[in-house]
This record gives sequence, structure tokens and C-alpha cells, in this order.
Amino acid sequence: MSARAFGPPSLIVSDVDGTLIDDDGTVRPLTRRMLATAADRGVPFVLATGRPPRWVDEIARQIPHATYAVCANGAIVYDIVHDSVLHASTLSTSALADLAEAARRELPGCGLAAERVGDPGDDAASPTFVADPGYEHAWLNPDHIEVGDDEVIAAPAVKLLIRSSSMRSGDMADRMRAAVGDRAAITFSTDNGLIELALPGIDKASGLRILADIASLPTDAVVAFGDMPNDVEMLRWATRGVAMANAHPQARHAADEVTTGSNDEGVGRVLARWFL
Repeated sequence: MSARAFGPPSLIVSDVDGTLIDDDGTVRPLTRRMLATAADRGVPFVLATGRPPRWVDEIARQIPHATYAVCANGAIVYDIVHDSVLHASTLSTSALADLAEAARRELPGCGLAAERVGDPGDDAASPTFVADPGYEHAWLNPDHIEVGDDEVIAAPAVKLLIRSSSMRSGDMADRMRAAVGDRAAITFSTDNGLIELALPGIDKASGLRILADIASLPTDAVVAFGDMPNDVEMLRWATRGVAMANAHPQARHAADEVTTGSNDEGVGRVLARWFL
């Protein structure tokens, strides 16, 4: 569908890092203004991110009308306003053990971590992100709790994270796909030696479909924005998928168009077609 033929959207969806926010973690003015205008016109906005619910609030504070988020690459459907997990798709302990064994075999020396789900989503009462002693956090300000190797897989989790800082994420994903087949969904949101495994069939598009059913969101004219392989299914599912200029080639290939980068108001520039 051409850009001219599409719009206005009935639902706006955006990835966060590398897409909605700039390098300083800020939603820039044009994008905030366009999202506010869309909200005034009754068009809902959903965050779709690899982040867990506890990392959503800093973004939602910049966009008060963001009421829902699809987190953990689709494994968690989250009500931001009520701080409530509406749906979670978890890997069982036996599945985690199987995947952990494959990871240690295929990626020697890798570190493992598990993202668990709390309720409410911002659950401070129990550890939601646990990692073994060999896990090197890929982001600034790590918030994981270090546990023994076996403890990482001792409880159900929405995703298993595998870290190998000396490798590219794409190469890690290729090795693990060959090893586990259809036993897990494998994706990545950075090419800095980190991949994430979830239940088969779980991705941002599946999470958005679940959210749309729960919250009765319109899906007849969805515009979605993303930049990495974990956005591919969402970009294909949307009526119009938009990749950022800084996007990974897989995301660019999946999209209907490419906008400017996350530091240059790419989301806001596209939304300005309908909401300026």
C-alpha cells in the first residue's frame, strides 16, 4: 500500500529504543505533539517493546496518553495505567532447562538470564530478572539479581536471555535456531551479543493481537514503527509498517516504508501526515 493511500490510522504502535526515543532516552517534541493530537482525535497508542513492564514507566511519563504496552517482545500484555499484567506467555521450567542446555552447548561460555513476570507489572516484592554469574548486562544500569546457574531456570519465565559479548547477535541466533528448531521463538533487539528466546509463536504481533482482543482496539488501519529484528512480525502485521533510517536490514525489508532516524523525529514526521 502506498503512503498516499494509507491513513489516517485507527491505531498507532511503536517500538521504544531506537525508534520512539532518541539516544538520550527522550521522546522529541514533534513526536509528542503528534501523539497528543492523535489521542485527542480518539486514536489509541500502544508501546511495543522488548523492555519489561518495570522499564516502561520512564517512557509512559513522557506520553501520558499511552495506556497499554506489549512488553518482553510480545510475551507480556501490560496495562500501564493500572500497573497490571493482562496476559503473559511463559516458558515452563522444563522448556527453560532444554533451551539452557542447548545454549551452553552451542554458545560455550555464554551467560544466561531469565525475565519473569510479576503482578502488578512493576513488582518489587520478588525478583523478576535473574542472571547467572557469567551474564554480562548489555545495557547501562543493570537491575538483575545474580543467582546460581540452576536458579535461572527454576521458575517459569517470559524469556530466556543469552549473552555472549564476543559474538554478533545474528550469528548467535542462527546457531540457536539450528539447535532448537521450533521449540522457541528467537529474536534480538541489539546486535551486541544478546538474543532472547520465548515460547514458539510469541512476538510483538502476537502480543498486539491479544491486546486488541482484550481492550477492543481497532486493527483495521494500524501504523507500526520499528527498527530491529524483534519488530519484523509487527511491521508485517500492521496495515503500514514503518522502519527507521537507522533500522536493521531485516526491519527495513519487512516495512512498507522507511522514515528518518530516531534522533530526527522519524515517528513524528510520519504521523504529521495526518495529525499536524
